[in-house]
Amino acid sequence: MISNTKHIAILGCGWLGLPLAKELIEKGHRISGTTTSADKLAILEAAGISPFLVELTEKEIRGDLETFLNSAQILVIDIPPKLRGLNSESFVKKIQHLIPYIEASSVEKVLFISSTSVYADDTLFSEVDEDTLPHPISESGKQLLVVERLLKANLHFETSILRFGGLIGNGRHPIKQLAGKSQLKNPNAPVNLIHIDDAIGIIVAILKKDKWGTLLNAVAPFHEEKERYYEKMASIYNLSTPIYDSETPSKGKKIGSKSINDILSYTFKVKNLLIKV
Repeated sequence: MISNTKHIAILGCGWLGLPLAKELIEKGHRISGTTTSADKLAILEAAGISPFLVELTEKEIRGDLETFLNSAQILVIDIPPKLRGLNSESFVKKIQHLIPYIEASSVEKVLFISSTSVYADDTLFSEVDEDTLPHPISESGKQLLVVERLLKANLHFETSILRFGGLIGNGRHPIKQLAGKSQLKNPNAPVNLIHIDDAIGIIVAILKKDKWGTLLNAVAPFHEEKERYYEKMASIYNLSTPIYDSETPSKGKKIGSKSINDILSYTFKVKNLLIKV
């Protein structure tokens, strides 16, 4: 149980991984963490993290992954697929390179940070939950689902899957990218977001309660229509209101997080997302 000191390895100490590491260190745990930027090694070390420069590519793994995993009981995988743009690489191949290192290590439990993009959008905005059959449309969603299944099927370690909605907080919010844009799609679709405080809180709850072999959606119980929500958020941030295409029928989904309650008995800290973050 995480009530005792654990060595936890966090693959990807970025926007979410770094504050997560700090929270776990405050709770008395030993943390190893990776970054792909040499400039950030000192930041990790200053936070009390054992820092490692590690990069996964579709051809190889660069860095001392063996030492990073050495003596760790738990591995948190929190690296983005990065499948957009000219320099995109296969996320599945990256994880396929990683798995033998996990198998050969002391790691017994893996927490994989996935996404609700594994669920399909439709015009009915049906509520989907952990019992809904995934049917990803985007390349990112397709590869995340393959990786989920690869990790879950491995008998060398036990895996829990955490599917996050859109992550906000610490200055990060979609309105900053959407402000002033026009012809945006799906104005009537519900938003599916989660604040970083709850993202970290849910991860900590999984570790504390030793909930392995589980699948959980993590989305705040707040699902206002996109057009109305981002109009309000533009006003809160004093930004230009984004303009949506109301002629094309909207597609979307409402993500339910019933396992957060059923398995973790977790109560969301940030339920009202009409706030400046």
